Amino acid sequence: MLLTIIVSILGGSIAASSYIAEKSESAKDLIDKLMPYQVWIGAVLLFFSIKNLFRFLNHFNTITLLFAVAQFVVGFLLAYGLLVEYIFSKSDESKAKGQNIRTKLAQYQIPAGIGLIALGVLRLLSII
Repeated sequence: MLLTIIVSILGGSIAASSYIAEKSESAKDLIDKLMPYQVWIGAVLLFFSIKNLFRFLNHFNTITLLFAVAQFVVGFLLAYGLLVEYIFSKSDESKAKGQNIRTKLAQYQIPAGIGLIALGVLRLLSII
C-alpha cells in the first residue's frame, strides 16, 4: 500500500511537472531527477491502476475508483514510449489507436497528476 502511494505521488509529480515547475524552482530540480525513471514509474502506475480497479470492484469506494483512474491516465501517458515499443509496434493500426488514446488523454495530464498527488497524500494520511 505504501509503495503504491509513493509511486503515485512521484508519478503525479512528473505528470504535473510543467505546472509545478512554474510554481517552485526547488521542486523543478527534484522532478528533473525523476524524469529518467518516468517510463518505469508509468508502467508501475498502470499495474497499480488495474489492481486498484479490482479493489474498487470488491469495495465500491469512490476514492479507490478516482485513484485507479488517475493512476491509469498518468501511467499510460508516462509509459507511452514503453507501450509503443512492446505493444503498439505490432501493427500500424495499433500504433494509430495508441496515439489517438494518448492525444485524448494528454489534455488531462496535469489535472490527473495533481489529482494523483492529492489522492496519494490523502491515502498516506489515512494509513498514518
